Amino acid sequence: MGFPSTGKIWMNGSLVEWADARIHVASHVIHYGSAVFEGARCYLTPKGSACFRLDAHTARLYNSAKIYRMAVPIEPAAMGQAIIDTIKANKLKACYIRPLIYRGYGEPGVSPYGSPVDMAILVWEWGAYLGAEALEKGVAVRVSSWTRVAPNTLPTMAKASANYAGSQLIKMEAVADGYAEGIALDVNGFVSEGSAQNLFMVRGGVIYTPPLHASVLPGITRDSIISIARDLGYEVREDLIQREALYIADELFFCGTAAEVTPITSVDRVVIGSGACGLVTRAIQKRFFEILNGEVPDSRGWLRYI
Repeated sequence: MGFPSTGKIWMNGSLVEWADARIHVASHVIHYGSAVFEGARCYLTPKGSACFRLDAHTARLYNSAKIYRMAVPIEPAAMGQAIIDTIKANKLKACYIRPLIYRGYGEPGVSPYGSPVDMAILVWEWGAYLGAEALEKGVAVRVSSWTRVAPNTLPTMAKASANYAGSQLIKMEAVADGYAEGIALDVNGFVSEGSAQNLFMVRGGVIYTPPLHASVLPGITRDSIISIARDLGYEVREDLIQREALYIADELFFCGTAAEVTPITSVDRVVIGSGACGLVTRAIQKRFFEILNGEVPDSRGWLRYI
């Protein structure tokens, strides 16, 4: 199965044909991983197509670029509009959204300053990231032998392409060993996150999630889940989680733009709770999709209709 190509890609202010969206092999990004990106979604609701938390995703994209000293040629509002224009140009009602800011074709060498800052926006139809049944039945995962980057190595607050070299190792190891996904620990041995998802644990009626200083990405979905859980009356704590706490958790779940809210049913072949999606996870998942599908009031203005 190839990449789910659509008709048009936005590149540096112009819509080009998917097959023509190319960069030079000498581009800085290819050699040094000098790119930042976002993953967002557009959902089809009863009121029409709507992007979920587009402003928050755009803000994080620009924060990532700032950390890597990239001067983005356009303002965030213009980037948001370009995303909407790209969705419309491809006539998609629901899609995954991938804006990308990268160092293009310029001078050779590690220093990026001699290379231009280029931009692209891709959109495509993409269903459940961890499989069609994952949202309902959950997934089996392992604790990875690969550790998340330590503080002051690579900045984990930036959603940078370079960070995902480690994510690939976590994912490949898990798949090779027969798991759907891996959970990485931080440099101190505490739980960090999945290869491309934040993680939540339920124990004794309290919901826990690793703090940002555990080398986790400040996820937009993570932030949304914290708000939703508190609205539902649950206590949420951002706290360090020991590896062994995963095994004796009542419930575990991943969250992210791609993963949405995915239950975890076992870790290292240790069954979590009943081995099925737990009641707390199901309640949060239900409310999450009710908001995304426009079934309950969007009190926080998370949906931007296009």
